[in-house]
Amino acid sequence: MGTLRRTGRVEATTSAALEQVWEVVSDITRVGEWSHECRVGSWLDGAAGAYPGARFTGTNRVGKSKWSRVNEVTNVEVERDFGWRTVPTRFFPDSTQWHIRLEPLAGEAGGTRIVQTFDVVALNPIMDRLIYLFVPVHRDRLPALAEDIRRLGAVAAGHAVDPMVNS
Repeated sequence: MGTLRRTGRVEATTSAALEQVWEVVSDITRVGEWSHECRVGSWLDGAAGAYPGARFTGTNRVGKSKWSRVNEVTNVEVERDFGWRTVPTRFFPDSTQWHIRLEPLAGEAGGTRIVQTFDVVALNPIMDRLIYLFVPVHRDRLPALAEDIRRLGAVAAGHAVDPMVNS
């Protein structure tokens, strides 16, 4: 039996300006507009925006499985970098560090390069194998994450995005 991919990097470009992409990506209440898995994001403990230490809940769905995770914002560099990690708990002892970095595109047309990375920093070997066995879409998440970043760019640019992506 195999194991899950522990790191990954995907990127896409969009005609949207840095400010437009930042507005969407830093507002976790909008994650359901572009993520294939995270359907709803809600700030916790009175937080109303992204700052290091702010926490939020992400409610996810894959097929018939649905779960929520508490996340903590780890890095905010306005219009450049938004980072967060899943907070380990007794039921979910794993943790993954995520970053979405934005880079301006050179040239007259402008636009933005969106780069998403992840790094699994804690994952019990038994849980690794169980997820590999029972959640095959998590074996290699790169194709789905690449589509997420493409949709993020489309949402930021004001383009219609297929609502069936999250069904």
